[in-house]
Amino acid sequence: MSSCEDRAEIPLSELISRLGRAVQCVQFTHGLNPAQWEALRYIARANRYSRTPSALAEYLGTTKGTASQTVKALEAKGYLERRQTAADRRVSRLELTDAGSKLLALDPLRRVEASLAHLELDVQDTLQQITDLFTGMQSACGMQAFGVCQCCARFEEGLSGSATEGPHRCGLTGEALSEADSARICVNFESEQSR
Repeated sequence: MSSCEDRAEIPLSELISRLGRAVQCVQFTHGLNPAQWEALRYIARANRYSRTPSALAEYLGTTKGTASQTVKALEAKGYLERRQTAADRRVSRLELTDAGSKLLALDPLRRVEASLAHLELDVQDTLQQITDLFTGMQSACGMQAFGVCQCCARFEEGLSGSATEGPHRCGLTGEALSEADSARICVNFESEQSR
């Protein structure tokens, strides 16, 4: 028996924590920090209701002030811009600029994805297990749950009646949803289990 086999195993929770630190480390690149990368990813994946500074703060699990500083830094670098909504001028939506979209093509998490590709995993099973773990941790920390519109308990498929506005409707707002917005994450997500 080699000395490696005699060594005590590192607890899974500790490995997950260390993996998280390593993933954070690779995100200090292209002049951004991990929170800024996460903000760019979020804005790229979020629907129109969720591309606000307050929804970003919820998603990041941080204060509105901290999220605001992240947004200001990304605006200053030319990766994000704020646009006021026509319906309510007090509400601003965050949008990726062309430079922000191009930068996301260089996302350092692609290195993590490449490393995962070399592992012999049942990807769907592993993804579901990690999602379940994350959901449990979110709940324990009191963090807002986000999810894809079309998986929301409030999603109304094919009920908007207007192909130009979108074929679906949000049951919370009553507004039409496009196919694109229906496939994005939403701050107002409600799972079937929470009903």
